[in-house]
Amino acid sequence: MERISYKLEHFEGPLDLLLHLIDKNKINIYDIPIVEITAQYLEYVRNMEREDLNLVSEFLVMAATLLDIKAKMLLPREVDEEGEEIDPRAELVRRLLEYKKFKLMGEELAEREDGAIKHLYKPSTLPPEVAGYVPPVDLDSLLDGLTLAKLQRIFEQVMKRKEDKIDPIRSNFGTIKREPVSLEQRIGTVMLYARQRRKFSFRQLLEGQADRLEVVVTFLAVLELMKIGKIRLSQEEIFGDMDIETLEPEGQEEALDLEGLEDFEG
Repeated sequence: MERISYKLEHFEGPLDLLLHLIDKNKINIYDIPIVEITAQYLEYVRNMEREDLNLVSEFLVMAATLLDIKAKMLLPREVDEEGEEIDPRAELVRRLLEYKKFKLMGEELAEREDGAIKHLYKPSTLPPEVAGYVPPVDLDSLLDGLTLAKLQRIFEQVMKRKEDKIDPIRSNFGTIKREPVSLEQRIGTVMLYARQRRKFSFRQLLEGQADRLEVVVTFLAVLELMKIGKIRLSQEEIFGDMDIETLEPEGQEEALDLEGLEDFEG
């Protein structure tokens, strides 16, 4: 019968050969039939081509280990400090499980490497000014060493500065609301001014006005008095001052007919 030879390169080491035999025989790795596995392992080693003595020596060391475990299995079991029997195969099982785990991880990484070759990556097309952008403030260095206690102190200092800016007296004042400007009352005021001075300029009439709204209402009052024939307005040049003169005879004051006139509110 022709002897079958095996190349050592088919297996990555003695543990790889043992896993091959366990998988081939569908053996429970936690309950290895050491006699059967040792016999099959020695058969593989005897039929291997002895091209590399260094490589063969690794398999021979494992063969010696299997023979040692086989011998211990025939002897009475040793017990540990807790009185439990020590399984001579325990160390071998541990090494096989560890090797199997790393072998599976290696296969997973190899698959990922093969998959990565199929990916295409687009080179960066960022404009130079964008790629070279540097934030004006480095938050990492700015906040280096910042703790909740320091942050609380900063917050309290900011709030205190805000409180110091508040005037303790003026802050208690209420809100002053603008009262509506009565056009009817302003007409009466202007007419009284005209009766007292008889002739005056528009600029003189506006002296002492509080704000722009009162100026506007005063101008409307002048227009209303012109409309009902109580005063006359003249202007010698464009953009010049306007002269106002009352048309009401002195000493003959008449009531103003302001029916239908509405207050002007601002």
